[in-house]
Amino acid sequence: MTRRISYSILLFLLFAAYTGTAQERIVLISTNLGDMKFKLYDDTPKHRDAFIQLAKESYYDGTLFYRVIQNFLIQGGSRSSRNAPPGKRIGYGDPDKTVDDEIRLNHFHKKGALCAPRQPDEVNPYKQSDISQFYIVKGQVFTPGQLDTMELAVNRPIRQKIYDQIITEPVREKLKQLKEEKKVSEFRDLADKLKKDIDAEYHMQTGILEFSEQKRKAYTTIGGYPELDGKYTIFGECIEGFDVIDKIASLKTDKNNRPLQDVKITVKILK
Repeated sequence: MTRRISYSILLFLLFAAYTGTAQERIVLISTNLGDMKFKLYDDTPKHRDAFIQLAKESYYDGTLFYRVIQNFLIQGGSRSSRNAPPGKRIGYGDPDKTVDDEIRLNHFHKKGALCAPRQPDEVNPYKQSDISQFYIVKGQVFTPGQLDTMELAVNRPIRQKIYDQIITEPVREKLKQLKEEKKVSEFRDLADKLKKDIDAEYHMQTGILEFSEQKRKAYTTIGGYPELDGKYTIFGECIEGFDVIDKIASLKTDKNNRPLQDVKITVKILK
């Protein structure tokens, strides 16, 4: 009996320890225009932990949302924005506070996505993020037709390139010959094989754009900015305060996209 009780207690303690480590992390980003709550993703632990550590150090406190573009994003956190005089252009960020990329295909740039900016590919081929700042997606709402057009614009050139590689001039001549000789069965067999070869090669490509049902629902309801998908790490999402995102995104800005009205940031870890 004692052994059974001890075993039950051990299981309970192990379960409690597991649930404790898996606790969802929630942060509060406060501004003079209102508050926003975000949950941080567990599958981007490097960004999550780095962001939490900087928040605990009050690194972001007093910085500004210094880059604001309606229907796109609001970006802030850069230390050079702290106490920056009006009109001053804000620097990029802190090159010493980079994190290896954690780009996950299950996360996408829907409205409220909390993301890490980075330097361009030509100077940052490994896509390391600058966690000393962050951006929040505002985006816009798309129609299903607009999403279809985006898919076609990306995918049609990919398929055409494969088509040109497989349907060579000799292949065209062979098809033409079979058609002229009215060898219908042979023509269909060859055409079917070529189509299967094209489809197989197409589905092996990594650059294909296909909006999942989840993405289509988000982009056609709350909106977002799908052109950034797969290019930047998304490490959290807004769960309260979408109206604050709208307020900040609608502010008038100068030529550098800095709001004429300062929007100061304070970040607090809620759990």
